[in-house]
Amino acid sequence: MNIILLGPPGAGKGTQAQRLVERHGMKQLSTGDMLRAAVKAETPVGLKAKAVMEAGQLVSDEIVSALIGDELDAMPAGQGAIFDGYPRTAPQAESLDAILASRGRKLDHVIELDVNEDALVERITGRYTCASCGKGYHDTFEKPVVEGTCDKCGGHEFKRRPDDNEETVRTRMAEYRAKTAPILPIYETQGIVSRVDGMADMDEVTAAIEAILGTR
Repeated sequence: MNIILLGPPGAGKGTQAQRLVERHGMKQLSTGDMLRAAVKAETPVGLKAKAVMEAGQLVSDEIVSALIGDELDAMPAGQGAIFDGYPRTAPQAESLDAILASRGRKLDHVIELDVNEDALVERITGRYTCASCGKGYHDTFEKPVVEGTCDKCGGHEFKRRPDDNEETVRTRMAEYRAKTAPILPIYETQGIVSRVDGMADMDEVTAAIEAILGTR
């Protein structure tokens, strides 16, 4: 089974992708991770990408397609793929269809984690972690049992990510909508788009995804 998992930063896409990897042995194909790995390994495609990046240019769709092709070729035929961060444009969507078809695969589902922007802003801007052990907390949803003391290690120092602010979150949301808007209609005409409430409890989101995949 091959799926695209869509969702803005903070929607829980990474968590759900990891659960699919653990439960079903699927492979998460993130274009950013693949690019870094190919450059580090100095594969033929990686060397091409490195030259382009060192020249200060954007990596072309052709190079990204070659990366995805290499990853799929290295996977067992029965292993499913989760596409993360690709495709983002109509030409990339067409390219992905061709890459899959040439390897006897097809796209089975496009699942979008639907979020409420204001609620997502609250979810992201309220999160912080223990500076010592990294345990996560939230101003509203998960406070330490004893204020100012980490439940896990007893530490008293906490930190927040500098980009966990409202302006950054809303900018990311606008970018996400702009990037996904062109590809959703393509897959909607194929009847493979499903939407899940990304604001629900993580386990509920997982159950909804499993139901769509027919694996629950």
